[in-house]
Amino acid sequence: MATLRIGTRGSRLAIWQATWVKRRLEDRYPDLDASIVSIKTMGDKILDVPLAKVGGKGLFVKEIEIALMEGNVDLAVHSMKDVPTRLMEELGIVAVTEREDPRDAVIGNTPVSLFELPAGSRIGTSSLRRQAQILAARPDFKVLPLRGNLNTRMRKLREGEYDAIILAMAGVKRLELEGEVTEVLDIRTMLPAIGQGALGIETRADDEKVKEMVSFLDHEPSRLCVASERSFLHRLEGGCQVPVAAHARITEAGKVVLEGLVADVDGTKVIRLEEESGADQVDALGRDLADRILDAGGRQILEALYCRELE
Repeated sequence: MATLRIGTRGSRLAIWQATWVKRRLEDRYPDLDASIVSIKTMGDKILDVPLAKVGGKGLFVKEIEIALMEGNVDLAVHSMKDVPTRLMEELGIVAVTEREDPRDAVIGNTPVSLFELPAGSRIGTSSLRRQAQILAARPDFKVLPLRGNLNTRMRKLREGEYDAIILAMAGVKRLELEGEVTEVLDIRTMLPAIGQGALGIETRADDEKVKEMVSFLDHEPSRLCVASERSFLHRLEGGCQVPVAAHARITEAGKVVLEGLVADVDGTKVIRLEEESGADQVDALGRDLADRILDAGGRQILEALYCRELE
């Protein structure tokens, strides 16, 4: 009987995602003995500081990748929005699953649309991407940091620390909490995080057996869209420390349309553009859109945030 150890974070959502992958693998390979290995990452340990201040992307994957490299797990399941664009040479994302709803969801204490809330309303999120887009539309809001697992965030909302909180709709749906949602934000209103809603399966680059086993989980349209978004982010050298967003979709004609955004953290400057290409040019699509946004004023925004010049 073949065995397979699946590495993941220990949060309720991460365990759900790893269990979903485990079940798909077991359905495909009836003789497989798959197990889930929960690994605590730095992002799980530091809960009282906004992600932008402690390193951003990589905080939720590094320890899992070390376990993978050391042979303590055979594959890892990540939320693609948490995966850095630069991976360790010995590892690779070999499958991107079919994307769940990439939009953001609002959960509020009153059944009111987010932007209909009164001035001074307290909105909970630790995402600079969300913060910038919220403040661009409603500079009178107070955007406050919000960390912790989903249960912790919901408790803080119910205890009155916030008037509304913003979460990824994919996670809300996976945990069957749609009944708590007061509004789903249209992508035109809130451009999502890079890779939001998609899961990535990471393996050792030289483990051909495991790569072959998980290949059926790869969903080509989702992989192409996420690849263009990650190319965009890579060109901008972005992460959780800067307000960067992107979302790609595939048209009926088979074109990939990518929309990207760079903004000031206070929402006073927002640059949002769109570009399309063939499905065989998604890496170039991401780079080209990033260059257009840099030339349109994004370079000045990012240089101020990074405190250095961008090439």
